[in-house]
Amino acid sequence: MKITLSEVGKRYNRDWIFKNVTYTFQAGEAYVILGSNGSGKSTLLQLIAGNQVQSTGLIEYQLNDKTLPVEKIFPYISFASPYLELIEEYSLTEILQFHAQFKPFFKSLSIPAIIELTGLVKSKDKELKYFSSGMKQRVRLALAILSDTPILFLDEPTSNLDKKGIDWYNELIQKFTSERIVIVCSNHQKHEYDFCKQQLLVEDYK
Repeated sequence: MKITLSEVGKRYNRDWIFKNVTYTFQAGEAYVILGSNGSGKSTLLQLIAGNQVQSTGLIEYQLNDKTLPVEKIFPYISFASPYLELIEEYSLTEILQFHAQFKPFFKSLSIPAIIELTGLVKSKDKELKYFSSGMKQRVRLALAILSDTPILFLDEPTSNLDKKGIDWYNELIQKFTSERIVIVCSNHQKHEYDFCKQQLLVEDYK
């Protein structure tokens, strides 16, 4: 899998958020998009994920040397962010079962095994609306990281996580991301992207 950005820019009205972003993301590599709050890093991630449309430039997705149109990439990506809504009337078990209908988990993982991995076994039948913010973030991350997709997008992944939760996040990253394109968005929280070898600074494209 490969994602190529060619002179990509985004503006709102007359204000440019960023412009002329040219970059290539390759399978088996982990990248971090760095920027301060309000710099446009999350907007750039949304463009790469196909959730927004760029104002200028081109974003290409290639799988096995074949180009995929942006409307066809949904099955190949997983996305987690602290602002991603969960169906709070579902229990943990139910949200995992529902999610698996659209994005299958890694074949080695059953629903009980995933619940074990989340560290939330005692809350497996509790509705998500009764979860703390840290517990909800664990659910979001588990849904994304444990889905069997070649592309993984993580926007400020350790938001609402305590030290134990951050360690848990890094363990999942080590076990389930080696052959994927991983793109992390961070406002310089190093514990979110220690594993990323490549860095893209949004401020370089103003």
